[in-house]
Amino acid sequence: MLATGLVAIDSTILATAVPSVVGELGGFSQFPWLFSIYLLAQAVCVPLYGKFADLVGRKPMMLLGISIFLVASVLCGFAWSMTSLIVFRALQGLGAGAVLPMGQTIIGDVYSVAERAKITGYVAGVWAASSVVGPTLGGVFSDYISWRWIFFVNIPIAIAAMTVLQRSFHESVQRTRHRIDYAGAGLLAVGGSLLILGLLEGGVAWAWSSPASIVVLASAVVLLVVFAYVESRAAEPVLPLWVFRERVLIGANATSLCVGVILIGLTGYVPLFAQGVLGHGAVVAGFAVAALTLGWPIAASLSGRVYLRVGFRDCALLGSAFAILGSALLLTVGEDSSVWRIAIACWVIGVGMGFTASPVLIAAQQAADWTTRGVVTGTNLFARSVGSAVGVAVFGAIANAAVTSRVGDAHEDLEHLPASVLAPAIHDVFVASAVAAVVIVLTVLVIPRRTATD
Repeated sequence: MLATGLVAIDSTILATAVPSVVGELGGFSQFPWLFSIYLLAQAVCVPLYGKFADLVGRKPMMLLGISIFLVASVLCGFAWSMTSLIVFRALQGLGAGAVLPMGQTIIGDVYSVAERAKITGYVAGVWAASSVVGPTLGGVFSDYISWRWIFFVNIPIAIAAMTVLQRSFHESVQRTRHRIDYAGAGLLAVGGSLLILGLLEGGVAWAWSSPASIVVLASAVVLLVVFAYVESRAAEPVLPLWVFRERVLIGANATSLCVGVILIGLTGYVPLFAQGVLGHGAVVAGFAVAALTLGWPIAASLSGRVYLRVGFRDCALLGSAFAILGSALLLTVGEDSSVWRIAIACWVIGVGMGFTASPVLIAAQQAADWTTRGVVTGTNLFARSVGSAVGVAVFGAIANAAVTSRVGDAHEDLEHLPASVLAPAIHDVFVASAVAAVVIVLTVLVIPRRTATD
């Protein structure tokens, strides 16, 4: 929980400090990269950490990730330009990429299947608290001290996490000689980076039909095809291809991808709707999204009782029903709606995510033993990251197409559009998010119908 809190707070604390950062360092046109490069670095290294954790143990990988994150946070605090801050944010992402999958993998190692939902709920509760604490701290540091403290505050948390982990977590790892799949690791890192980069920046930094977009995405596809070939012949592949053949894992990873799509749709466009359409401030807009992160841990904690009775698949189907219901409620909001109406819809979707994301992850872990649990967990979380990148691309294209159809090609950024134009554009995004919620039903049905004890 300490290590997860380190990453969770950092993922939200920077947003409210952007004006102060840009005011001191300049580079307004570059600041979106503070978020994109972090997500890119974090996502692409998750499967790699998962594999190495299966080889050398979870504890070394977790300590390595926290150490990288700590050093990067100090460097971010001393950044002298926007370019240097972007580079150090990439380093932070490399550290965060170890912390999240290692936390979930350790939970899978230490706790029984009956206990795991409650523990996962505790960890999800860290995200809920961070969604409130992070933006608040970011605003306080920016207004009264210095934006640099949004990074320095990570130092005591990181030291506490490493101290508790070192003292309290003990594991027995069988030391054997391993053949490291360097070729596979390199191909996955570069190919995955190009894929997520192309999805994040397509339609933003360059047009989808531009040579840059075509080259980036085509290169990603080629490298990932070569990666699949290399993995099929490797003695100890960094991402074994059986992960994509097991029915449980296919369903769990596809569901995780859809969860990532829905999350980015809500966290990216609900605040924009609350501010740009309803006219509320940033704090109220943040409250609407916070409702999502409040519903998630509650449902995640309760999901254990459900899947022990009816099985992982039926529990996830219950969650998908909540997600569809919440998405339907979100489709009813308009320019005269209250923020409470949006918050309730987000809360219901959060409940759906809690009853869906946790059981499918635990189902995936149950399909693995200690030697493969790291890579299985890492792959599931990587799928969620890819889903978020896909969501950014698809939702951005939908919103821009809706705006262009009303005001033409020469429109301003979404943030500066009138409510009469912005509302229908975001409504189209909510429709697409609802479609993703319906697709979750199909991905969950791929998972075999078993009880947790089976």
